[in-house]
Amino acid sequence: MTPRFAVIGLVVSDLTASLAFYRRLGLDFPSGAEELPHVEAELPGGLVLALDTEATVRSFHPAWRAPAGGGRVGLAFRCGSPAEVDAVHADLTDAGYHGELKPWDAFWGQRYATVHDPDGNGVDLFAPLPAE
Repeated sequence: MTPRFAVIGLVVSDLTASLAFYRRLGLDFPSGAEELPHVEAELPGGLVLALDTEATVRSFHPAWRAPAGGGRVGLAFRCGSPAEVDAVHADLTDAGYHGELKPWDAFWGQRYATVHDPDGNGVDLFAPLPAE
């Protein structure tokens, strides 16, 4: 069997805050997930986004330490239109999340923006620009 990419795992410092952020982006985590040490949301295409608390990771890897200097992973969410990039960015920043990069028309043909999740991971929002 050939290994197949299946899970994106994030270690989070505040599970409730992370669930609120990713739910705001439309991910479906189970009700009551805030009380669990490990939660998963299935993504389109069969991938899974898994969130583990720092305590959970330390339970099987006691020497684990959070990386210094902020997030080390980037996630990207495709929006349905350039206007949706602007709307989702505004929704997240209005809710208090850090907007790292305001929406702009990127030279590679996308409306593009970046916000940070509660642990400082970059979360990109993008949509193709209309053809000229």
